Amino acid sequence: MARGARVRPERLPEKLLEIRLALGLSQSELLRRLGFEDVMDYRRISEFERGTTEPHLSVLLEYARVAGVHMEDVVDDELDLPAKLPGNVRYEGLKRKSGSRKKR
Repeated sequence: MARGARVRPERLPEKLLEIRLALGLSQSELLRRLGFEDVMDYRRISEFERGTTEPHLSVLLEYARVAGVHMEDVVDDELDLPAKLPGNVRYEGLKRKSGSRKKR
Protein backbone atom coordinates (compact mmCIF):
# COMPACT_ATOMS: atom_id res chain seq x y z
CA MET A 1 0.00 0.00 0.00
CA ALA A 2 1.32 3.43 -0.87
CA ARG A 3 2.33 5.62 2.00
CA GLY A 4 -0.54 7.87 3.04
CA ALA A 5 -3.09 5.81 1.11
CA ARG A 6 -6.29 5.21 3.03
CA VAL A 7 -8.20 1.96 2.79
CA ARG A 8 -11.81 2.59 1.84
CA PRO A 9 -14.34 0.42 3.72
CA GLU A 10 -15.86 -1.88 1.08
CA ARG A 11 -19.10 -2.49 2.96
CA LEU A 12 -19.74 1.16 3.82
CA PRO A 13 -22.23 1.83 0.98
CA GLU A 14 -24.35 -1.22 1.82
CA LYS A 15 -24.36 -0.35 5.52
CA LEU A 16 -25.46 3.23 4.84
CA LEU A 17 -28.32 1.92 2.68
CA GLU A 18 -29.19 -0.64 5.36
CA ILE A 19 -29.41 2.11 7.98
CA ARG A 20 -31.74 4.25 5.87
CA LEU A 21 -34.02 1.34 4.94
CA ALA A 22 -34.13 -0.05 8.50
CA LEU A 23 -35.21 3.37 9.76
CA GLY A 24 -37.85 3.59 7.02
CA LEU A 25 -36.60 6.94 5.72
CA SER A 26 -36.45 8.46 2.26
CA GLN A 27 -33.16 10.04 1.22
CA SER A 28 -34.55 13.51 1.97
CA GLU A 29 -35.84 12.41 5.38
CA LEU A 30 -32.50 10.85 6.25
CA LEU A 31 -30.65 14.00 5.25
CA ARG A 32 -32.93 15.99 7.58
CA ARG A 33 -32.42 13.49 10.40
CA LEU A 34 -28.65 13.72 9.92
CA GLY A 35 -28.92 17.50 10.21
CA PHE A 36 -27.29 18.31 6.87
CA GLU A 37 -30.31 19.43 4.82
CA ASP A 38 -29.02 23.01 4.68
CA VAL A 39 -25.53 22.13 3.48
CA MET A 40 -25.98 19.04 1.31
CA ASP A 41 -28.31 17.95 -1.49
CA TYR A 42 -30.35 14.79 -0.83
CA ARG A 43 -28.79 13.18 -3.93
CA ARG A 44 -25.56 12.84 -1.96
CA ILE A 45 -27.27 10.12 0.08
CA SER A 46 -27.63 8.08 -3.13
CA GLU A 47 -23.96 8.67 -3.93
CA PHE A 48 -22.99 7.39 -0.48
CA GLU A 49 -25.20 4.31 -0.85
CA ARG A 50 -23.80 3.51 -4.31
CA GLY A 51 -20.22 4.06 -3.19
CA THR A 52 -19.49 6.78 -5.75
CA THR A 53 -18.76 9.27 -2.96
CA GLU A 54 -17.57 8.62 0.59
CA PRO A 55 -19.10 10.73 3.38
CA HIS A 56 -16.96 12.98 5.55
CA LEU A 57 -16.30 11.83 9.11
CA SER A 58 -18.85 14.27 10.49
CA VAL A 59 -21.55 12.71 8.28
CA LEU A 60 -20.54 9.18 9.31
CA LEU A 61 -20.72 10.20 12.96
CA GLU A 62 -24.30 11.44 12.46
CA TYR A 63 -25.23 8.21 10.62
CA ALA A 64 -23.99 6.25 13.64
CA ARG A 65 -25.89 8.47 16.07
CA VAL A 66 -29.13 8.25 14.07
CA ALA A 67 -28.74 4.47 13.82
CA GLY A 68 -27.93 4.13 17.53
CA VAL A 69 -24.66 2.29 16.87
CA HIS A 70 -20.97 2.91 17.38
CA MET A 71 -19.22 4.57 14.47
CA GLU A 72 -16.91 1.58 14.19
CA ASP A 73 -19.97 -0.62 13.49
CA VAL A 74 -20.59 1.52 10.42
CA VAL A 75 -17.05 1.75 9.05
CA ASP A 76 -15.45 -1.57 10.05
CA ASP A 77 -15.96 -4.17 7.30
CA GLU A 78 -15.47 -6.94 9.86
CA LEU A 79 -18.50 -5.83 11.90
CA ASP A 80 -22.17 -6.19 11.04
CA LEU A 81 -24.85 -3.72 12.00
CA PRO A 82 -27.31 -4.94 14.64
CA ALA A 83 -30.30 -6.87 13.31
CA LYS A 84 -32.63 -4.19 14.70
CA LEU A 85 -32.08 -0.50 14.11
CA PRO A 86 -31.98 1.90 15.74
CA GLY A 87 -29.62 0.20 18.15
CA ASN A 88 -29.33 1.09 21.79
CA VAL A 89 -25.99 2.90 21.92
CA ARG A 90 -26.46 6.09 23.89
CA TYR A 91 -22.86 6.94 24.76
CA GLU A 92 -22.56 10.70 25.17
CA GLY A 93 -18.79 10.89 25.63
CA LEU A 94 -16.98 13.45 27.70
CA LYS A 95 -17.72 16.99 26.64
CA ARG A 96 -14.74 19.25 26.20
CA LYS A 97 -14.53 22.07 28.70
CA SER A 98 -14.60 25.44 27.00
CA GLY A 99 -11.17 26.99 26.79
CA SER A 100 -9.46 23.66 27.49
CA ARG A 101 -8.00 23.40 24.00
CA LYS A 102 -4.46 24.66 23.81
CA LYS A 103 -3.63 27.20 21.14
CA ARG A 104 -0.66 26.48 18.92
